[in-house]
Amino acid sequence: MLFGSSGIRREFGPALVNLALQVGAAITDGASTVVVGRDTRTTSELLEHAVAAGILSAGAIVYSCGIAPTPTVAHATGCADAGCMITASHNPESYNGMKLLNPDGSSFTLRQQAAIEDALEGSHRANWDEQGHASPLDAVEAHREAILERVSLSHPITAVLDCGNGAGSVITPDLLAAMGTTVTGLNCNVAGRFARPSEPLAANLPYIPEIVRRREAACAVIHDGDADRMMAFDEKGRYIEGDQLLMLFAKYLDRKRVVTTVDASMAIEEVAEVRRTPVGDSFVSEELLTWGDFGGEASGSWIFPEHSYCPDGVYAAALLCEIASEWSIAEELDRMPRYTLLRESYRIDAPGGIMAALGADEPTHGVRFEDEEGWYLIRASGTEPKVRITAEGKTAAKAKEMLDMGHAALERAKRSQE
Repeated sequence: MLFGSSGIRREFGPALVNLALQVGAAITDGASTVVVGRDTRTTSELLEHAVAAGILSAGAIVYSCGIAPTPTVAHATGCADAGCMITASHNPESYNGMKLLNPDGSSFTLRQQAAIEDALEGSHRANWDEQGHASPLDAVEAHREAILERVSLSHPITAVLDCGNGAGSVITPDLLAAMGTTVTGLNCNVAGRFARPSEPLAANLPYIPEIVRRREAACAVIHDGDADRMMAFDEKGRYIEGDQLLMLFAKYLDRKRVVTTVDASMAIEEVAEVRRTPVGDSFVSEELLTWGDFGGEASGSWIFPEHSYCPDGVYAAALLCEIASEWSIAEELDRMPRYTLLRESYRIDAPGGIMAALGADEPTHGVRFEDEEGWYLIRASGTEPKVRITAEGKTAAKAKEMLDMGHAALERAKRSQE
């Protein structure tokens, strides 16, 4: 399977470089102008050139953004036929890949992905006198100005910002400062190596709480490698779980119809009407095209349809600062409904067979069991050789019971494959 739950990702190597060239050419089946950008990984420039070469060889036009976040490239794609972001998002630096984007910012749908896979088998080479051409594009400034038109502070605040040495480094520090935020920046350079694991999990950010308290910051905002994600801490230095952020944004924006994924908390259903999709921001954005006024994943992807159908961690960072300038985020969190939610993952080199034994139609969609008091979900990761179990209960005991039931089901499936 070429595409995972969020684009194409794999360990870097010659096969990925060749694939980038092929994908670039295949995009031109439905696009004569393509915006291309990249994250900060040491391999991203090479892959950007490979994708661009494929596009040019098919006679199409490339608008090159250079280093830019995924949502920045998505915003720029509004003036083209398609976009391609070179990134492996929150995966380790040894990974890389491509995310294909529509002009409205949404990721390629399953139908479009299938068309790309079919197009890889064809020939897209133009004659010598029909080759395409490339032009630079300042996508960062346009994205920055679009956010500043929508978001502002009621009064100046201090915020901690950790870009994780990712693409957010080229926009979020200046954006927050332009809003009137005093920024304490961490890892806000495009070093090509990540000073911390890129995924914005609490376990990867143990130093943030003390810095928030020492600086008396109103919040902290955290990006992954391509800044499509944003996670946060409140003014007490407490990590804000993704389900709480989903509810916080929905309440602040007064959004009553929320699209989220099957692994998100039941608590959101107490504050909004909810539709659930398989895990993956592409499924959330596709559902939002026909229903809902806000969407997101607990992993840190937030989609604001009036702005873009691409998860925009940069916009979300600015919006969280706006909220922090008007509300006590800590007080809002303490008033929210909350259940016990447990997440675990296990490395399994060939998860497809295991998931088939569990009865999953698609490994990354997984299988979900629920009753009135809780649920568990078992699914294969779309980006790594792992199987994840998520469980939730209205009590801690119920959550543990659900997690144990998930473990037992996974073990039965593993034994059936031996």
